[in-house]
Amino acid sequence: MKRRDESGASAVEYGLFLALIAAVIIATVALLGTGVLNLFRSLEGAF
Repeated sequence: MKRRDESGASAVEYGLFLALIAAVIIATVALLGTGVLNLFRSLEGAF
């Protein structure tokens, strides 16, 4: 039985890696976005 060369990453692996990065970016923006919005609202009330 002949083995295939599996040394390179496939398109599926690149897609999974890209999906993971996108999920991390979305989670970060969602968490930081709420915090920044609350900060600006508290500063707005100070003036």
